[in-house]
Amino acid sequence: MQVLPGTPFRLETDAAMLADVKRRVQAARFPAQQAGADWETGTPLGYMRRLRDYWLNDFDWNGWVERINSFEQRMVEVNGQRIHVLIEQGSGTKPVPLVMTPGWPGSFIEFIDIIDRLAHPERHGGDINGAFTVIVPSLPGYGLSPAPAKPLNPQDIAKLWSTLMTDMFDVEQYVAYGSDWGSLVTAALAFEFPERLSGIMMTASGGSPDFAAGPPITPEEQDWLEKFRIAMRREAGYQAIQGTKPQTLAYAQTDSPIGLAAWIIEKFQGWTVPGTDQDPPFSMDLLLANVMLYWINGSLAPSWLYIFLEDARGPRQGKAKVPAAFMIPPHDLFPPIPRSCLERSYDVSDYTLAGIGHFPGMDSPDRLVAELRRMLRPLAQR
Repeated sequence: MQVLPGTPFRLETDAAMLADVKRRVQAARFPAQQAGADWETGTPLGYMRRLRDYWLNDFDWNGWVERINSFEQRMVEVNGQRIHVLIEQGSGTKPVPLVMTPGWPGSFIEFIDIIDRLAHPERHGGDINGAFTVIVPSLPGYGLSPAPAKPLNPQDIAKLWSTLMTDMFDVEQYVAYGSDWGSLVTAALAFEFPERLSGIMMTASGGSPDFAAGPPITPEEQDWLEKFRIAMRREAGYQAIQGTKPQTLAYAQTDSPIGLAAWIIEKFQGWTVPGTDQDPPFSMDLLLANVMLYWINGSLAPSWLYIFLEDARGPRQGKAKVPAAFMIPPHDLFPPIPRSCLERSYDVSDYTLAGIGHFPGMDSPDRLVAELRRMLRPLAQR
């Protein structure tokens, strides 16, 4: 991978855009606070007022532009779709190519603090022989990838990723990690494009277990299924909106940066410290950097993936053709899936109920780096 494909890319500061954002944030019209405990009914008014003040007085987008541009970036055209790719070539003679895919409402910002540690372990007290070459493509319409001409499902995106890795980057073998929608894309890679994929690691199942095939459902699996259905009724309202009426939602989120931030940041609280009155355990600076990527790209494309959610939940036929490791958050928006459920669809090489949240690159970076190295590198060496 000495010669990188695509066009070199650098994020530029758009002064007019920043002035427009500041004007809109200053002019934000806030709602009344609904009854109920903080965060119980959504992003609370007090937090959003503090966020507005931070956005206006302390947030430094120019600093984030410099930080993003410290990494190698390419805009690569794959099957007619332009994909933004952040790349950090690993140290040593044989770094393992690793493609990392986040989901909604995240972005490559989730991984920005761990990329150097994965690519250059010797800089952080580790062994140079544990290096990865880290490749982070942004989903079409997410991050800095332009929106697609029409909605793409996870299988479509997996095809783009497979072509990117094998034809554009010309890697012989690689491994893949995914969280949130990235798990669905990573699972699709394993099921449909396994030829040069040595193994995968995910923080979710990447699809529903096929209970109709294989052994009868166990009491543990039945209990999980019931808890999952209860959680769906409580937590899946955003999915219904984004999966059925994304155009309607897009007007508010494209017009109001405060509205966009409230919608996104609520998930960073509810999927990391659920059921508490705590604010998200992340700095406002980090959260706003992520929000800004959505603002730059517009707010319709990140919603269209949910149109395919019911199809994505459908049971997969057969097993994935590569080994799969799982690092499952014990306290996510849905209950942790048992290993036996995953074994219906995957050759499970490793499984841990890790002490992480929905965004492990942000909430548990040390654990994620360690588990990526422990779980994925052995698969690459098979």
